[in-house]
Amino acid sequence: MKGITTSLLLGSSLLATLPAAAGDLLLWHTNSLTYLYGKDFQVNPAIQQTVTFEHANKWKYGDTFLFIDKIFYNGGTDRNKGNNTYYGEFSPRLSFGKIFDRKFEFGPIKDVLLAMTYESGEGDNEAYLIGPGFDLAIPGFNYFTLNIMQRNTEGSRPGDRVWQITPTFSYTIPVGKSDVLIDGYMDWVVDNDQSRRGTYHANLQFNPQVKYDLGKALNLGAKQLYVGIEYSYWKDKYGIENSGKLDTNQSVTSALVKVHF
Repeated sequence: MKGITTSLLLGSSLLATLPAAAGDLLLWHTNSLTYLYGKDFQVNPAIQQTVTFEHANKWKYGDTFLFIDKIFYNGGTDRNKGNNTYYGEFSPRLSFGKIFDRKFEFGPIKDVLLAMTYESGEGDNEAYLIGPGFDLAIPGFNYFTLNIMQRNTEGSRPGDRVWQITPTFSYTIPVGKSDVLIDGYMDWVVDNDQSRRGTYHANLQFNPQVKYDLGKALNLGAKQLYVGIEYSYWKDKYGIENSGKLDTNQSVTSALVKVHF
């Protein structure tokens, strides 16, 4: 896990020191652990258990999101990764509105940002993304962001000059004395260079979570403990074009438990 240790964990460690280094730079932050269990995954073994660490923050000049997955194949074995693997992303954004101390607002756009993402996993799995990001004011949503980034996929399956559109969202529905939280993201790689053999293929990944705030219902504290499901739809998973030889179109619903701390 050297790539993730040096790039992803280092990023969160530096962010965690912000309060000590410069009191008012870090406005808020949250951490969580999620457990997922699902069946019918494609490409990798069909049954998977995943433990995910997530960190999110907003600071004086932008925001940051980081996650690391540890994936267990429930007794199965992947020919390239064995019986478990890991994957992570580090996604900082810099706000032009906050940096230049002026409003970049028009229509539904609340702010314009520089969005970046570094992806890393076991084996030949690394990518760098950069492009414009937008905070949007969509009625009813807790937040709605949109990043449009140029994607550079490293390794034996390059994907130079391809674009990825990534919206993220959060929406709360009151239910009885608690809430249902619907949040998630979509990664849509909209083009690829068909002339290059082995290129990273256009693909679409949609991952919403539907979670009941069990902590609030049990008077243990709101936004602390959730139970629910995560749905994973991935067309041409990993950028591998679906074919008769290999089904790479994935549709999986996983049970979920999530704890914030």
